[in-house]
Amino acid sequence: MTPCDAIIVGAGAAGLHCAGIAGQLGLRVLLIDHSPKVAEKIRISGGGRCNFTNRDTTPANFISANPHFCRSALARYTPQDFIALLRRHHIGWHEKHKGQLFCDDSSEQVIEMLLRECETGGVTRWHGCAVNAVRSTEPGFELETDRGVVRAARLVVATGGLSIPKIGASDFGYRLARQFGHKLIETRPALVPLTFDPVSWAPFAALSGAAVEVKIETGTGKGRTMFAEDLLFTHRGLSGPAVLQISSYWSEGTPIRIDLAPGRDLKEALLAAKLSSRRLLANELGELIPKRMAEAWLADTPELAQRPMPDQRDRDLADLAARLQRWELKPQGTEGYRKAEVTDGGIDTRELSSQSLESARTSGLFFIGEVVDVTGWLGGYNFQWAWASAAACARAMAATLHVA
Repeated sequence: MTPCDAIIVGAGAAGLHCAGIAGQLGLRVLLIDHSPKVAEKIRISGGGRCNFTNRDTTPANFISANPHFCRSALARYTPQDFIALLRRHHIGWHEKHKGQLFCDDSSEQVIEMLLRECETGGVTRWHGCAVNAVRSTEPGFELETDRGVVRAARLVVATGGLSIPKIGASDFGYRLARQFGHKLIETRPALVPLTFDPVSWAPFAALSGAAVEVKIETGTGKGRTMFAEDLLFTHRGLSGPAVLQISSYWSEGTPIRIDLAPGRDLKEALLAAKLSSRRLLANELGELIPKRMAEAWLADTPELAQRPMPDQRDRDLADLAARLQRWELKPQGTEGYRKAEVTDGGIDTRELSSQSLESARTSGLFFIGEVVDVTGWLGGYNFQWAWASAAACARAMAATLHVA
């Protein structure tokens, strides 16, 4: 039997980082993952360049039923801390957009860095090894695995959520949490494309591949949330950063509202064109929004589209502008976990320590990363939560075992 102080289940971003830090703080760590390949979500992130953090990370960039929970970990392990780690490993990076940081070369560099950190910490890694049962012992935990029985005083669950099952996502962490009496906040796909009824979407399906910068919002009053990002049309609905962001706040059965020309007053522009241009409305509108979009928008009113600007009625132009700048539509659903970047919901953080991520129900049991009910915005925030929660857990374990 491998002697160890801590067993970490899940070799993704949070699990690898936690293992490396804990090992270097003196713990004997065993890292177990059911997949032969580690950190697949890191590998595919950011188009293969890994959007590893966001320079502007704050607690406000996260969703949780317990919104203040993430503050402590995020304050104690910042984007600058992870950047410093990259620099020590001589990994180049750049800022792409709105604080989003990417590797200059490949996401593989981040994976290799985390593996080297584990090697430095003397971490034992079992990949392609399933955990078949977990039992509480005195003291600690006993795990039945494909490689035999292992025991440790500390067990860290870093198994992620349900997103992208084709790369190994499972509900193992949630099942284990329930086994030890933890409550779950209902899970659902987040940062995910939205879909619409095929019949109502038919006029826009031809726009598949078209992108435009928009303002998008959902909710009302204090529950209103808005983002300014790029939107992408698909055959089944809408995607792109704007929609992925708003999907985390959208509730089934409620509408979303989109301004297709943010920062412009389309009504004023169209009324001005009526006085100065003799072109057709279709041509004039194609100068104000992408031409393909203008054509699709006017397809069901050909008489309006082919009417010269001087012959347009002011109220028709005003109505057209209003519909384009407050396009309200009700999604039918989402593309589900297969295309969701993360999982919203998870283990209720009101039963975890914000300082250490340790269970309030079972001493020595920790939950980190995506498996808990902390969901970041698109743009590197979820990786920053993985790094921060992992660091908080590793340091707390080292302190309690008096090996820091």
